[in-house]
Amino acid sequence: MTIHDGDGAGTHGVDWDAEAAAFDEEPDHGLRDPRVRAAWAARLETWLPGRPGDVLDPGSLSLLAAERGHRVTGVDRSPAMVALARRKLAGRDAVFLVGDATAPPVGEERYDAVLVRHVLWTLPEPDRALRHWRGLLRPGGRLVLVEGVWGTVSPVGIPAGRLTALLAPLGGRVDVEPLSGDTALWGRDVDDERYAVVAVPD
Repeated sequence: MTIHDGDGAGTHGVDWDAEAAAFDEEPDHGLRDPRVRAAWAARLETWLPGRPGDVLDPGSLSLLAAERGHRVTGVDRSPAMVALARRKLAGRDAVFLVGDATAPPVGEERYDAVLVRHVLWTLPEPDRALRHWRGLLRPGGRLVLVEGVWGTVSPVGIPAGRLTALLAPLGGRVDVEPLSGDTALWGRDVDDERYAVVAVPD
């Protein structure tokens, strides 16, 4: 599941309701390739809390988090993407809500981790989203952010240096893990910037 900004047509003119049917065709989206799936599962092993907890996932790794025993809450503006996620995680300890990634409609619920993949770069105010997600964490909770700069001719995305700068006002520990060299994650070789940040704010 992915997040976009806006109703119907998302940031960068993408209509995510229309894209939902083909979304899983990308190897790192659908996780159908056992090698790709295993590679992401291994990363989540180190990024998420060791014991099952509550994970807010306005991203596309809900299934793997749920398979690890975490209780997942997913959020997406696109009803079609939410429907897709509900089908994929039927029978799991997971709920999916239609809503805004920057302000998920979760009320007073708090989480052990907020897991976000390929979302921040689409948002007009990523710093605002980070502050809001920080407020949804329990004490000692973590932000797990998978981002990058895609393409080399007309690149789009958010560089690791910019993301760590945006996280600096939240304090705490920030660890950056390069991901470009792990071809198993993407199902192919990549030559652009891809990384994960695990942040435990003060």
